[in-house]
Order: sequence, then structure tokens, then C-alpha cells
Amino acid sequence: IVFAVGGDPVQFGLVTSFNRPGGNITGVYNLNTGVMGKRLELLHESVPPARVVGYLANPKSAVAGPETKELHEAARALGVELRILNATNEGEIDTAFATLAKEHSVPLVISTDNLFTDRPVRLVMLAARHAIPAIYPYRWFPTAGGLMSYGADLADAYRQVGNYAGRIVKGAKPTDLPVHQVVKVELIINLKTARALGLTIPLPLLGRADEVIE
Repeated sequence: IVFAVGGDPVQFGLVTSFNRPGGNITGVYNLNTGVMGKRLELLHESVPPARVVGYLANPKSAVAGPETKELHEAARALGVELRILNATNEGEIDTAFATLAKEHSVPLVISTDNLFTDRPVRLVMLAARHAIPAIYPYRWFPTAGGLMSYGADLADAYRQVGNYAGRIVKGAKPTDLPVHQVVKVELIINLKTARALGLTIPLPLLGRADEVIE
């Protein structure tokens, strides 16, 4: 078995250690440590008047606790209030966006939980409908029309998964293949969406972007 996960596979119980996974499993992972706080900083830089920032989370997810802790720390450092909006299904996602929309121009950080990352088109559509500036975990969100994303370069992750799968087919044992961490992160900005939201993305921020979608 070759996995690709966001988060600590040892903490999740998938493997016993990074160097010696144990059992018939190995894979790749990207730790979100530091990434959530950076997402909040990037969003705050893009929507400077915001004094409140929302966080869409699945309270049943293993990533919710660590993400919330990191976002609270980043919010305190920036002097903004963090507003947590919980959702455990599609209906509650719709409700969360509608609730946030009642507060004018409150930007939103999207959790890395699969409930959200598996629904890019729906989340982007809701953000557009309610005119909510949002930052997402991965590049397929701004590609679908979302404002921006900051997160792991999953193309790198999938390349490593393919590499490991090929080695296992040729006879390598998963337990002998150390778990690989994806360290490259990328910033993607959709300028068309920014204009539609009435936002002017600062030039220094555009200069740091790995890709700008016109």
C-alpha cells in the first residue's frame, strides 16, 4: 500500500515511524505545520481592512485541532479575530457560507479536511455567490475560480507515490521505503477572481506567487 496524506502519518497511526514504516505500507505526506498561519497572513495581506477572518472547519476531522490552534496564534499576532464556522456535510457548508456572508467582506480560510478539498467547484461557487474572499489548500481551487491557494505541491507528492509504486512492483518491500515528506509549497493567485471581488492584490504578493491566473 502506498498512501498520500496531509498530516502526520505516525500520529494518524498509519505507520510506526518515518524511516521504518512497518507492515505493508509506506507513502508520502505533507505536514500543515506553519501553513495554516501563512494562509491567514496571505489572506490578511490581500484583504487589509479585515478585522475578522473566518475559518471553515470540520470539527470531526483530525486536522481541526492543530489547524485551529495555529490559526488562533496567527490571528493574535495579526490583531484579528478568528471566527470558526463548523461543517460536517454539504448542507452545513452552505449554511456556513450564508452565515459568513451576513458580515460584509469577511475573508475565509478553508481547512485541509477532505470534506472541503474534495469539493472545489462547490466551495468556489459558494464563495463567488456570497462575494467571500477565500484562501484554499491546493491549486485546483484557484484553477476552478477561487481567489488563491497556498499549500503543498501535490504534483510532487503524486510523482513520489508513482516512484514508490514502481519500486514495489519491482520487488521492493514497503517497510524498507521511508515515508517521504513533501516540502515544496506553492502560492497560486487568480487575478480575475480578485477583480470580481473588488480586491487589488499587492504587487509584492503577486511577485511571490508561483502562478498568477489572469
